[in-house]
This record gives sequence, structure tokens and C-alpha cells, in this order.
Amino acid sequence: MVSGQRASGGSTTFAKYELIVRLYLRPGLGKQRLDRLSVQTVQSFFNARPVAGDSVAMVHIMRMVLGAALARAMREELLQRNVARLTTLPAAAPDRRQPWSAEEARRFLGAARADPLYPAFVLLLVYGLRRGEVLGLSWRDVGMGNGVLRIRQQLVRAGGRLRLGPVKTAAGRRELPLIGIVNDVLARQAEMRIVGSRPDEWTTHELVFTTRTGHPVEPRNLARSFARISTRAGLRPIRLHDLRHTTATLLKNLGVPPRDTMEILGHARIAVTMEIYTSADGTSRRNAIDKLSQLLNTASG
Repeated sequence: MVSGQRASGGSTTFAKYELIVRLYLRPGLGKQRLDRLSVQTVQSFFNARPVAGDSVAMVHIMRMVLGAALARAMREELLQRNVARLTTLPAAAPDRRQPWSAEEARRFLGAARADPLYPAFVLLLVYGLRRGEVLGLSWRDVGMGNGVLRIRQQLVRAGGRLRLGPVKTAAGRRELPLIGIVNDVLARQAEMRIVGSRPDEWTTHELVFTTRTGHPVEPRNLARSFARISTRAGLRPIRLHDLRHTTATLLKNLGVPPRDTMEILGHARIAVTMEIYTSADGTSRRNAIDKLSQLLNTASG
């Protein structure tokens, strides 16, 4: 069930920060007096975390959360310096996982065709939607008549409950064209939406994607279905979130301008999009070398 209380855009972020404080910062630093917290103490805490089995990326998150808390204490004049931001950490290793190629994406959609969540996977790949955005999609925002899909809300698990709330940023509120395969799968989804569902659930939420009993889809179950289908199809493993990177990379390889890709994906900053556009993948490297080879061949001829 979705909670009647709509989640704010920061509900999931708050839940993650609370988890970091409860599991790591409070047990490790909670006995220290705030005004006596030293760089050496915090540095020793961070140094011990990888030894205990935490990733460097997780330690960076711990420092970010602690740094934000100490910054608030400085604004309230409880502290004169932010010792968390004076510590040093090794650079987090970048995620080198390559997105799928167009052929891999097509193979996945072929393998997912019989799955009840196939239309959701189509939207994830065509538009690069976030998991919460596709699961929070309402029929109110599907304009079959005017050919526009509006992204306005997301479904998240926060505080132990599924909640509907606004998308993360103003850039996340966007309108996308309903064309081709997307229009087809949503039309079929509309025909099937009443079958096996409870009218009261549809009246309350009007979600496009639900369980057979009309309840919202648990976000983790969407990820599990994705992993199961990918494995069965013998595809190179990637995360569900990597489908956004796949969409962006395919748009780049099709020559779509970065500004258009930014608006399709709902990035808040063009720099995020440009990181994808400037990261070379196998296809772009091959095309670049092929063009150079042709140029040199012409010159030598």
C-alpha cells in the first residue's frame, strides 16, 4: 500500500542519511563531545572503516553526512571549524561498468516481452526514466490524446512505507513525446489495467504500473525482475539504474545534442550530461578510429 502522506523530494535522501548516522556515525563517534571532536579522531574513524569492510565510496558518504551536520553546528555557532572536511580520504574508484549497446538493449526487450513489467522496461530504456519515476507514473499524466507523457511524481520507499512524492528536482518535471513503441505498450497497458485490480486502488492512485491486485509495485521487485530477465537472456550484468546511462549513451551515439538529452533525462545540470557525452565507450572509440583511418587513407592515396 502507498501511504496517504505524500513524500517530499528529500524523503529517500533523509532515510539514507538517517541510516548512515544510526549504523556508523553514532556508534563510532557518538560518545565524543561535539566541541572536542578533532581532525585526528575523525580521521582515525574514517581510516578504520575500509578495514572493517566498508567501501571507499561508503566512507565518502559518511564524511558527507558528518560534514553536513557539522556545518549546521557551525551556523548555529556551536563550532568554529568543520573537522570532517579537514580529513583526507582516498579517491573513490569510478564505476567503469559499461552501459548496454543497442543490440544488448534490443535483446533485453525481446526477453522481457512476456513479463508483466515489459511496458515499464520500455519506458526506462526509451526515456531513461528513474525507477521511482516509472513506478510513480499516473494515468493522469499519460496524454494519449495529445501525445505527451508528463513526468511529475515518483514512487519511493521511505520510512518503511511506499510513498508518492514529487520528482527530485525542477528539471525532473518534464514532458516527453508519446510515440512509437511507447505509445503501443501504454495503449495495451490501458486495455489491461482493470483486469484483476481493485477499483478503490485505481481510484486512489491511478498508477500505470501495479501488481495484479492493483497495489503499487515495490521498487526492489522491479530491480529483481530486471536482473532475472537479464540473466536468463545471457546478457552482461548491469544495474537497473544503468539503463539511464544506456539511454544517454545511445542518444549520444545517434548524434542527439547534449542539451536535448539533458531535458529527456531530466538532469538538473548540463555537466551531468556532459560527463556521459565525454566518456568514451566502445562504439564511439571504434567510430573515431574508423574516421581517422579513412582520413589517413585518403591522405595517403
